[in-house]
Amino acid sequence: MREGAEQQADEAVEPKLQEPELPEGIDPKELDPEVRRELLPLPKGLADKVAQHLVAAGQLVDDDAVKALEHARFARQKASRIPSVREANGLAAYLAGEWSEALSELRAARRIAGGPGHLAMMADCERALGRPERAVELARSQEATQLEQEDAVELRIVAAGARRDLGEIEASVVSLQIPELDPQQQDPWSARLFYAYADNLLAAGREREAFTWFVHAAHADDEEETDAPERLEELAEKLGGPEVVEELVTEAEAAAGISDEDELDDSDEDELDEDALDDEEELDDEAEKAVAEEDDAIDSAPEAAEASAPKKDVVDGDAEGSARAQ
Repeated sequence: MREGAEQQADEAVEPKLQEPELPEGIDPKELDPEVRRELLPLPKGLADKVAQHLVAAGQLVDDDAVKALEHARFARQKASRIPSVREANGLAAYLAGEWSEALSELRAARRIAGGPGHLAMMADCERALGRPERAVELARSQEATQLEQEDAVELRIVAAGARRDLGEIEASVVSLQIPELDPQQQDPWSARLFYAYADNLLAAGREREAFTWFVHAAHADDEEETDAPERLEELAEKLGGPEVVEELVTEAEAAAGISDEDELDDSDEDELDEDALDDEEELDDEAEKAVAEEDDAIDSAPEAAEASAPKKDVVDGDAEGSARAQ
């Protein structure tokens, strides 16, 4: 019923948008080949225009999501039946915080193309719109079982947050106790999963456990996607000082398989590097000394030759040539 209403909305006459100015150097050929194939049914001139605005949206989305959304909206107005265009509009709207628009566009893309695409984002939009129960419904849907592992983990994270919104704190903790919640694993989603679990533990009043999982999140967060270090600092003050913190960090590192030997290995490597550098410096000093001695020998050679030369004229020309050579 809801999707039928959305389809009617798609077919409704919309006010024409003014074409946003394209950044310099935008080339429609930069668009992903698969998306360009979706644009083939369009007239070539229109396809190129849509492609240019999709490329512009992609280039701007990280730095200026609002501007990127303008380009995505214009592309959508010109090619509303192309699933990748609707998807681009939905993603740009999501990053710009336009939750209703993002939800509508992502649903449309899924309806046109099929598949469970972007369920986690859709659930997050429902949560942002104050409808956490719908986010939980999406996580329980048949489509959720079709997700790839990373997308499935992301949906679980969103659904756990939705359960917290509903006051189901313990359920939010339990829902994240999945095989991927392993501190010895370092997957693309690990930092976000560990962080979400720590955050829900903290909401449940389990501060020591939360601290441990914030440590795991910080260790896994090579891309600095979370503020785990800051959360650790906040918790450290509540947990009783440095001794307690050190104990918890040690326990967390042991659980993650991080040993003192790893740190010792690093320090040993540093010492080896320093020893090698010292040896190299000694060799350099010896080489400089040898060069200096050689220079002194060359400078004193003519004097030695003159002192040792016979008083009478040298008849042999080789001797003269040899002295000149020295």
